Amino acid sequence: MASVRFTVTPTKAEDLPGLSDTSPDISSRSAARVRFGSRESVNRSDPLSEASGGVTTTGGGAETPDHSNTDQGDGNSKISSVYINNSHGVDDDDFYDRNLALFEEEMDTRPKVSSLLSRLANYTNLTQGAKEHEEAESIGEKKKTSKSPQMGTFMGVYLPCLQNIFGVILFLRLTWVVGTAGVLQGLCIVFICCCCTMLTAISMSAIATNGVVPAGGSYFMISRSLGPEFGGAVGICFYLGTTFAGAMYILGAIEILLMYIAPDAAIFASKGLEGEGAAMLNNMRVYGSICLLLMSLLVFVGVKYVNKLASIFLACVIVSIFSIYIGALVSAFKPPNFPVCMLGNRTINGHDIVDDHCAKTMLLQIKEPIETEDTNVTINENSTVTPTYDPGQSPLTEKTTFLWSRFCQGTDLNASCDDYFNANNFSEIEGIPGLASGIIAENLWSSYLSKGDVVEKVSMNSSHISHAASTQQPYVFADITTSFTLLVGIFFPSVTGIMAGSNRSGDLKDAQRSIPIGTILAIITTSIVYLSSVILFGACVDGVVLRDKFGDSVKGNLVVGTLAWPTPWVIVIGSFFSTCGAGLQSLTGAPRLLQAIAKDNIIPFLRVFGHGKANGEPTWALLLTALIAELGILIASLDLVAPILTMFFLMCYLFVNLACALQTLLRTPNWRPRFSYYHWTLSFLGMIICLALMFISSWYYAIVAIVIAGMIYKYIEYHGAEKEWGDGIRGLSLSAARFALLRLEEGPPHTKNWRPQLLVLLKLDEDAHVKSPRLLTFASQLKAGKGLTIVGTVVPGNFLQSYGEALAAEQTLKHLMDKERVKGFCQCIVAQKPRDGISHMIQSSGLGGMKPNTVVMGWPHAWRQSEDPQSWKTFINTVRVTTAAHLALLVPKNISLFPSNSEPCTEGYIDVWWIVHDGGMLMLLPFLLRQHKVWRKCGMRIFTVAQMEDNSIQMKKDLATFLYHLRIEAEVEVVEMHDSDISAYTYERTLMMEQRSQMLRQMRLSKSDREREAQLVKDRNSMLRLTSIGSDDDDDTDGGERDRAGSSSGGSSEHHRRVQMTWTKQKTSQYRATHSGCSTPEGFRDMLSIRPDHSNVRRMHTAVKLNEVIVNKSHDARVVLLNMPGPPKNPDGDENYMEFLEVLTEGLERVLLVRGGGSEVITIYS
Repeated sequence: MASVRFTVTPTKAEDLPGLSDTSPDISSRSAARVRFGSRESVNRSDPLSEASGGVTTTGGGAETPDHSNTDQGDGNSKISSVYINNSHGVDDDDFYDRNLALFEEEMDTRPKVSSLLSRLANYTNLTQGAKEHEEAESIGEKKKTSKSPQMGTFMGVYLPCLQNIFGVILFLRLTWVVGTAGVLQGLCIVFICCCCTMLTAISMSAIATNGVVPAGGSYFMISRSLGPEFGGAVGICFYLGTTFAGAMYILGAIEILLMYIAPDAAIFASKGLEGEGAAMLNNMRVYGSICLLLMSLLVFVGVKYVNKLASIFLACVIVSIFSIYIGALVSAFKPPNFPVCMLGNRTINGHDIVDDHCAKTMLLQIKEPIETEDTNVTINENSTVTPTYDPGQSPLTEKTTFLWSRFCQGTDLNASCDDYFNANNFSEIEGIPGLASGIIAENLWSSYLSKGDVVEKVSMNSSHISHAASTQQPYVFADITTSFTLLVGIFFPSVTGIMAGSNRSGDLKDAQRSIPIGTILAIITTSIVYLSSVILFGACVDGVVLRDKFGDSVKGNLVVGTLAWPTPWVIVIGSFFSTCGAGLQSLTGAPRLLQAIAKDNIIPFLRVFGHGKANGEPTWALLLTALIAELGILIASLDLVAPILTMFFLMCYLFVNLACALQTLLRTPNWRPRFSYYHWTLSFLGMIICLALMFISSWYYAIVAIVIAGMIYKYIEYHGAEKEWGDGIRGLSLSAARFALLRLEEGPPHTKNWRPQLLVLLKLDEDAHVKSPRLLTFASQLKAGKGLTIVGTVVPGNFLQSYGEALAAEQTLKHLMDKERVKGFCQCIVAQKPRDGISHMIQSSGLGGMKPNTVVMGWPHAWRQSEDPQSWKTFINTVRVTTAAHLALLVPKNISLFPSNSEPCTEGYIDVWWIVHDGGMLMLLPFLLRQHKVWRKCGMRIFTVAQMEDNSIQMKKDLATFLYHLRIEAEVEVVEMHDSDISAYTYERTLMMEQRSQMLRQMRLSKSDREREAQLVKDRNSMLRLTSIGSDDDDDTDGGERDRAGSSSGGSSEHHRRVQMTWTKQKTSQYRATHSGCSTPEGFRDMLSIRPDHSNVRRMHTAVKLNEVIVNKSHDARVVLLNMPGPPKNPDGDENYMEFLEVLTEGLERVLLVRGGGSEVITIYS
């Protein structure tokens, strides 16, 4: 166990050892300062702690009066205390704790403020989920002195954000976006994307300053704000976005390499536009895969190398951007020379001008007849003007150029040529007219092209020929069909990377100050750069060059490089290294993000990716990241990969905004961000922009991303580990529940809205197992997952002693509910008597308008054979309580025979015996049962009973009409019960019932007497307080019920059993005489001479006759629903009531006794 020392610094002379041992109240004068480094343990071998031991008592000193157990020895008094860590508790800290004696028994769960503050002060910024570091330290590994984080806003947040935001799109695609969309729409695209990230950064700053944010960045913020489901879904999306970003950066680097640095390195080559495009994609796949492999190996070997290279890559980015600005300014005075060849208004591919002649023909001056070299050639826009030459020399000869051969069928001047070629002449324009040229007026408006269209300069005159240009001709063609929405999707990745600062919060000196300032300043800087670049590109570069994605018109130069100063190679080399660096950063960050998600254990199948090398490097996560990035590289087109990661990043930013808006609107007590310049409307606006951009850029990609996130959400919801992170969704649920509960009326709902809100009463055995789990199965079939279900049980005992049992019982019920797929709540009540517990549960369950209106309880099995009347007395008491509370009651009899959820009934009937009307429960319950798959194929039959005076034919018609209006399909039958004399069987059954009741009462009384006699023999000369024994058993006998109504004068013998009295010999003999019961033959003979009560005979007659009819008609029914008669008002007849119910349901396999709550639950009106 780790040992830490604490120091006591005395501030008075009296506090020093040996100087204040005579004072009985040292704590009143002590002003010692105690600093606790940890609550783990205290190193008693520390000389400092030994020296401080004399602060309170010294060797042989007087004992402190506050302590009862003091052992003296070795010069120190060791006091056994119940304080925190009492195994080490000695008197060196007792003087401090004496003032907290009132709280000493709670120190384990509620530590002192000083120790809490000390632990917070010693907080170390470990990465999220990295518990192995703490465990390794506790085992005793080498402790490294943790360097306090020293990075400030500039180095820790601003520069990393700049490096992550500036990327491949700025160098490879921004000029093309400006040329295609025009300056105005280009500014609009950049502004929308920058607004999205700025609003997201404001929301992120609020979340990041609302507490410590460990590693994981946006994933950590979203998961802790919106819960594990949203956190996992968005975390995976953010991971996929980062991974595809790595693929995009690698593709960008390979494009720069093969297009502008080493075009000869291409492996695949093909003639023609279509073949060339396919060959280029194959080259990208091969080189991209090789580059990905090398980068993955570099990341695997060590991240420290990546971090060392980061500053170099950042310098490349900054130098490249500055060279663009300088080049733009220089172009105002001295534009760079990048001529563009045009045929009419169509742009010619510079690669096809192999002889450097932008003309149809050229004039050659031949010095000697043998020589064929081209000399002194000057070409102007008319292509045939004679150059200046010496008349004495040889004459000029006109010869066709290489471009002629591309448009004509031969090199001869009289060859057949393309119509457009014949109608138009070649000309050259400046590709970079310069800042002062006014070219921006042409570039203001958009010029969207379809795939295969020729890049044209609209302002130039041209003879338009009807037929389209052939792909075999040397024009510059558009490789994809462009639109505003497509350009948004391609450009958006260039504004991502705003999370770089929050990912480094552990390295910052003051993260809560640095993250907002650094991130927002970085976004402002990059936004200014992007917006100014759009204007500069539009003002300096000709439109045809801007729309030329790969720089074919300027002989394969990088378009943005043509503007750079002093040479295009500054941009080419700088952009290559910056894109390589960005790719390495993505391959470094993505596996760590996946590892953080895996270690949170919210997605079970990702657990393997939480492991890695011994130093914590995520090896398996890196492997998966490389495989996913390879998928992006196999796509091979930067323009197709960019919208994919746009979707994932937009979804991530959307949920960051949602998290901030939600926390602000809910006003969660823990929502106290230090960054105060936020508002829920800004977050909401950012969320709307993110959602709009998703569908603007690519609606089908947006739907795919949403489906992926939704699937992960549902997976975590059903199979993921349960996490409680105090998230905002839980707060939203609480607010919505409160709002809904307040909206619900306190009174009973309208009849149309009535549905059974169940309170299911379950009984647990001694091993805390549910006795009748099929009750819950039946409840699930009745509910079909709708409405409120509360599953309750009563744990006998005292709450203070039985709290642990109550928790265990609650877990048992939750496990059973999960097994039966019942959505609801558990409630365990600890009570001395089960009947009281059930009564309390019925009274207190639910909240507001969400209170149960129906109680489901089991039938007390074998109640006749049980000597313990507790079960059936509790049952009858529950019936009375539900009746008093105006709740409906359902009692399934033979519940173990009811079908389970995996045993659907393929045929049969649900029979309803409608004897008395109590609100329509008997009509509604079969309909609800048939909604479930188990009972769906069962028919429904309704029987009602007609007396002699009733018109049974009319009753059947009326019942059929009633069911028709209720929209319930059922067969109807009216059963006539004729008046008949009471049979001998009924009389005999009643007599047996009453004799049995009398005999059981006498047996219980005699048992009680025998127990008292034994007690008298044991304590004959002592004063005793005689109370009822144990639990409900003796307290709930009929005598016990009677003594509640008896007088307090002492006349009742039952009353004497409950009061404290002195037992004399005379009183004892008198008590025995009056309570002899059936212990004498005379008492037994009295019992045999009982005559049955007339009302009991009539009730038994009804039960027998009804049972005969029901068994005759419904012996083959799947379940029989039957009105449950109410219990007798006089408690003396409780046992008879149970007998009546038993007779009523005899011979029926499955019975559901139904008792309405006194209100109508079904209506014929819509």
